[in-house]
Amino acid sequence: MQLFVGLGNPGAKYAQNRHNIGFMAVDRIAEDHGFGPWRSKFQGQLSEGRLGSDRVLLLKPETFMNRSGQSVGEAMRFFKLEPGDVTVFHDELDLAPGKVRVKQGGGHAGHNGLRSIHGTIGPEYRRVRLGIGHPGHKDAVAGYVLRDFAKAEAGWLDDLLRGIGDGAPALADDDSAKFLNAIALRVNPPRSSPTKPDTADALAPEPEETPEEAPRSPLQRLVDKFR
Repeated sequence: MQLFVGLGNPGAKYAQNRHNIGFMAVDRIAEDHGFGPWRSKFQGQLSEGRLGSDRVLLLKPETFMNRSGQSVGEAMRFFKLEPGDVTVFHDELDLAPGKVRVKQGGGHAGHNGLRSIHGTIGPEYRRVRLGIGHPGHKDAVAGYVLRDFAKAEAGWLDDLLRGIGDGAPALADDDSAKFLNAIALRVNPPRSSPTKPDTADALAPEPEETPEEAPRSPLQRLVDKFR
């Protein structure tokens, strides 16, 4: 069994914030893979389903971002999970919008949700870092992450979430490369190949050319004159 955790803040006020991209990611997985209804449990919202042969729990902590670890720890204890069974989806300032990286263990880089999870279960869990870009100055970070995605960002955000849904079974199967490739195919689809001729046209026989008449000799022209 695995626990996929999406980080965010509860309530309609925050639903479209950049800080809530983790919630958006697990919502997309639940929708694309027919997970069960969300229900209140472990100080959050829980949905259960399968990704391939793996049973997966999706969790959206409702403790607000800086106490996310309380919800995650409660779920882990109930299901007797280890940190290695946990994957956390979260916003990442240090990645360009639409970029994604998968990381096992490491620091929290000042992210309040990760800091809380570190304090509860330690650092040895997997995280999916979802790039939202940086506002350019650290003093602008709080306002930036708590603002909604701009309308101009809707295209790449939708592609990213579709890619996460596509690649989720690979992530559950511990194939990070395949997961990231599924996202790349959505965010940066390959260019179409040059237009090929219609098969019927390509196989049609070329029209035969009428052979040119050979030049006639003076004797033949004289004979023709008296015919």
